[in-house]
Amino acid sequence: MQMNFEDKCGVTVCKVTGDIDINSSPDMKKSFEKIFKEKKNKVAIDLSYVGYVDSSGLATIVEILKNVRLYGGKLKLAGLSDKVRGLFEITKLDKLFDISDTIEKATASF
Repeated sequence: MQMNFEDKCGVTVCKVTGDIDINSSPDMKKSFEKIFKEKKNKVAIDLSYVGYVDSSGLATIVEILKNVRLYGGKLKLAGLSDKVRGLFEITKLDKLFDISDTIEKATASF
């Protein structure tokens, strides 16, 4: 898994490439520590290039959401494949997260 962070119109965008699973989840958590320390209040995760998320990956994404909300920030997800979106729907996490079709829509909706 690879992650790239960039600022798009005041929104911190994290583009994730690869699977989010038990092997990559710890790296994802660690990568977001800087975001939490800087208290970035507009964060979007682009999952367009993620083909698979396991239970530890879901837990990591929920933990990121909780940490961003601790200081009043907002987190949005974008670009979920049908498979990943189905996982969010089955686990009812689609009700917890603000999910957009594209990263452009996600960043524009803050």
